[in-house]
Amino acid sequence: MHFVIMGCGRVGAALALDLGEFGHSVAIIDKNPDAFRRLPENFAGQRVTGIGFDQDALRQAGIEDAAGFAAVSSGDNSNIIAARVVRDNFGIENVVTRIYDTSRANVYERLGIATVPTVKWTTESMIRKLIDFGPYTIFQDANYQISLFLADLHHSWYGISCAEIERLTNARIAYLGRAAKAIIPEANLVIQDGDELYLTAPTRQATAIQRILNHPLTQEAR
Repeated sequence: MHFVIMGCGRVGAALALDLGEFGHSVAIIDKNPDAFRRLPENFAGQRVTGIGFDQDALRQAGIEDAAGFAAVSSGDNSNIIAARVVRDNFGIENVVTRIYDTSRANVYERLGIATVPTVKWTTESMIRKLIDFGPYTIFQDANYQISLFLADLHHSWYGISCAEIERLTNARIAYLGRAAKAIIPEANLVIQDGDELYLTAPTRQATAIQRILNHPLTQEAR
């Protein structure tokens, strides 16, 4: 498949290389030709010098045959304009844009454009490193206010069934990570030491659910 990327900063260059390693063709657009120095000399993709929301530059990058478009420049306004041009003028539905100002995320999501909130995710990742216990959000749907998060468990929860965890937390287990494999759990599956527990719940309840799982499970609670 072919993908077009706007912005050859650190993220754009890394994304282009990763897509190439997965066997996809890639074109990357940047208005500054010096930005392409971040790409290795043997980069097999296409380098297009131009404005990422300019239709001629997009056509040169092969947007008409693209399976997806990523806008990852350093400017929110440029990213959203490019995303809308690609979606509205070229009919590409698979569009993702990086966003710094999370207050705009709801607006973009309502427009049908997926966003990656750079500052929010970076902050959460840093907190995750600084503080052992806390909900680590993997995905958050701004429209429906529901989150997928990786939960930390107090060791007393090991040996408890998935059905019991759901009953006690009012969350739903999306999947378990066990021995480098994802498991869609049955109700009677028992949580083991080393399992990674991925839960879905209303966003406003995620912190409270994590707090429950951080504390020892008492006999009275069962």
